[in-house]
Amino acid sequence: MSETSKHLEQLGIQLPIRDRKGEGAVDAVIYGDLMYLSGHLPVDLDGKAVYTGKVGVDMDVDQAYQAARLCGLNMLATIKDYIGELDRVDYIVKCLGLVNSGADFSSQPAVMNGFSDLMVEVFGRRGQHARSAMGAYSLPQNVPIVVEAIIRIRP
Repeated sequence: MSETSKHLEQLGIQLPIRDRKGEGAVDAVIYGDLMYLSGHLPVDLDGKAVYTGKVGVDMDVDQAYQAARLCGLNMLATIKDYIGELDRVDYIVKCLGLVNSGADFSSQPAVMNGFSDLMVEVFGRRGQHARSAMGAYSLPQNVPIVVEAIIRIRP
């Protein structure tokens, strides 16, 4: 068992196991030592939204923070699925969070902290990353957040 997998176990975090579907867009593309991850949603194993609604209207920042964390858990599962062991993650380079925001909501970074805090919890300094958090008028399945990322992987 890898060090990162042991750390996840100590944290009580169990990653979802997914069955990838579709032939066009994929969850990730590896090019050299970089992995480009498609937008990940706060969904369950069947792809059904666990959290829905606009932040600042239908839910508060704390609920949206948890949705962002779930995006991160789903992304960790994708990374592990593609590269085998999370120890191969050299560092998280850049992340983008799109937050389904009400008209007056302007705390998108606080929502994105749910994802960012998880990455640091799991990877330590390797999980610190550059990021952007932006508002969106609507997102697929009416989810509150979608997160995409670029990571550097080890051979």
